[in-house]
Amino acid sequence: MSFCEHCTQGRILPGEPTGTMQSDGSYFHPAPQSADPANSKKAIIFLTDIFGLPLKNNKLLPDQLSEALGYDVWAPDVFDGYPPVSEDQLSDGIPDVPGGAWPLWAKLKFLVMVFFAIPRLISSRPSIADERIEMFVKKLQEERKYEKLGAVGYCFGGAAAVRLGSKGLFNSIVVCHPSIISKAEISAINIPTSWVCAEEDFTFGTMLRNEAEALFAARKDKRDYVDYEFREYKGVVHGFAIRPNLGIPFIKQAFEGSFDQTVQWFKKTL
Repeated sequence: MSFCEHCTQGRILPGEPTGTMQSDGSYFHPAPQSADPANSKKAIIFLTDIFGLPLKNNKLLPDQLSEALGYDVWAPDVFDGYPPVSEDQLSDGIPDVPGGAWPLWAKLKFLVMVFFAIPRLISSRPSIADERIEMFVKKLQEERKYEKLGAVGYCFGGAAAVRLGSKGLFNSIVVCHPSIISKAEISAINIPTSWVCAEEDFTFGTMLRNEAEALFAARKDKRDYVDYEFREYKGVVHGFAIRPNLGIPFIKQAFEGSFDQTVQWFKKTL
């Protein structure tokens, strides 16, 4: 498993979470009381970035999605309490925009952080993380019996959404600037998929993105066709949909656009 410098770059969003931590380490925000009763059998699984649930952003966005959609939103503890990177390791020395200069001190800091993160990266490698998510979803469905289940994933969680997009767990997914994924994993997806793409992304660059879109387009008029969309947000880098620098107007606009894309996709497909 690998991640790039932008996986550890970003800002903490303003506000305070309004959901609750659960006994199994997951985070839950119930559908608002004003929600349409018809939505009571729909839910979203929120798959976090590499910072996991200790990062406030990974609670605030589930809250906001729940309010916007009128669904229950659950965020499982993908890292079993030990995310590879901690909130205090968020880097502000890495450029927020494509092509920005990366200071030497920031490069050295990143390399040191990667070295010390290796044990936790291994303990939450994709096969292990995916198994945790699958177990969480299956237990949740035994208890709640949702009829429609969507998943949205960011960075590390975006790659997990791709890998689990062929396992029969979800009815629809949104993939936000995923970490490393393969063409085979993309090709295996068999449910409606919305892609939130950054202009500059080391792990999901233009070539792979174009290949992914071609794979979905090639299914047109075939039995295995599924609805899909790819949207690229200009002027932003990997991580913008979860850890944006809201002080830069066009990044704020892209962040808000990615959130609206997610909401509209689930309204359309669930």
